Order: sequence, then structure tokens, then C-alpha cells
Amino acid sequence: MSMHPDEQAEYLTFAGRLADVASAVTLAHFRGVVDVMNKDATRFDPVTVADLEAERAMRELIRSTYPTHGVLGEEEQRITGTDPFFWVLDPIDGTAAFITGLPLWGTLIALNDGQRPALGVMDQPFTRERFSGDGSYAWLNGKPLRVQPCPALSQAKLMCTTPEMFETSEQWDAFQRVASTARMQRYGGDCYGYCMVAAGHIDAVVEAGLETHDVQALIPIVEGAGGIMTSWTGGDPQHGGAVVASGDARVHEEILRLLNAQG
Repeated sequence: MSMHPDEQAEYLTFAGRLADVASAVTLAHFRGVVDVMNKDATRFDPVTVADLEAERAMRELIRSTYPTHGVLGEEEQRITGTDPFFWVLDPIDGTAAFITGLPLWGTLIALNDGQRPALGVMDQPFTRERFSGDGSYAWLNGKPLRVQPCPALSQAKLMCTTPEMFETSEQWDAFQRVASTARMQRYGGDCYGYCMVAAGHIDAVVEAGLETHDVQALIPIVEGAGGIMTSWTGGDPQHGGAVVASGDARVHEEILRLLNAQG
């Protein structure tokens, strides 16, 4: 579904309002005493009152402003609207970073037009950085973003949030083929790593085990800055799973070849 430029500008402005109401909650808790709960009986998957309250604040603003729109968020039940548009929310992407006082987390906000994420915002209120994109352009605090050219993986800076996100030994082995070829590899970052690809500081992110709310806001930012974001097989990444984001098509193709090599 194509969106009129005026409509797109309106929704990007509104996404900024959503980021503002979320940041009022998250900054009140960041580096404070935060109650941490575990969402998963088999592993540590933290959630805090800041996650819950920030998502609730964003949902209430969507409900009062665009009542026909749907909402898909990390912490509460999905709402299906009468309009094809739906907002995809992750109030704190990088909760582990949040509870350890590291500013490598962000609030993710995407508007999906019913077919794809049409625009996205990653807001880091502590560092006062707001990344946004519409798939054609991307910005950091209103200034244009552009990926950095990189001719080969052997010259690339690679990031991944944690080795724990690889669900099988085959995935881990595939990631290692990429990491061992790259010039350097760092762990950490969550959503921040993808924005560093868009800003030209990192050349690629390779991850797995992602959810829809982890990726939808990042796709329009990475692509808007001239980068590429796909699944490990080169398909649509918008539903999460195993994902690659690269600033240069040459590096992206090399990563996909290594990920899908046998043995």
C-alpha cells in the first residue's frame, strides 16, 4: 500500500510523540532501582515495570489518536484494528542493557501498512538520539543518515547482541563462518547495532531468534540509509527469526553465502 507523503510525515511526527511518552517512563527508571521479572521459565528473559508502563502509555496514545489502527506490542495482547495499518512496539529493546545501566537499548516504533513496515523509529532517550526512516530516507535527530561502503567482509566490522541467540549448533557454526572472516566482531548492541549500520559505523549485524517487534522499526531505518536487511536466506525479515543487516550489498551477499554454505 503506497502512502501519501503528507500522510507519511504525519505518522512520523506521531511516532515521535509515541517515543516522547515512552521516554518519560523509561528515563524515570533507568539507572534507578528497578524491579526485574522473568517472562520465561526455561531462561532469563527480563521485563521491568518500565517496559510495561512505556508500552501502555504508547498504546493509550494510539487508541486516542488513531482508534482504527491495530497494535502489536511485546508486552500486551495484539489488537486488530479496522484499518490495515498497525503499530509495532517494543518499549525497551535491550532490557538486559537497561537493567545493567548500559545505554545500548532503545524504544522501537514501527507503522506497518498491512504489507510491510512503512516507517520506523528507534529512540534512545538517555543519549538523546532518535533514529528514524521510511525505507527511502533515514535520519538521526533530523540529519540524513547514510551507510558506509565496504568492499568485502574481510574489511567489515560485524556485530551480534549475544551468542545465546543462536538456537542450534548449525546456526552457531554458520555465524562463526561469518565472524571468523570479518575484520572484527563485537557482541552487544541490540537495536543500537542496526542503527550503527545505518549511520555507517558498523558494516553488518547477524542475529537469530528475533521477534516481529525486534525488527520492524529497524527495517525502514537501515533501508532508508541505503542498507539491506533480509533473512539469512535473503527473504523478507519483517517477521524476525534469523536476520542480516548490512551497509553494503557486496558484504551482504558474502555473508549470505557463508551462512548458507554446507558444513
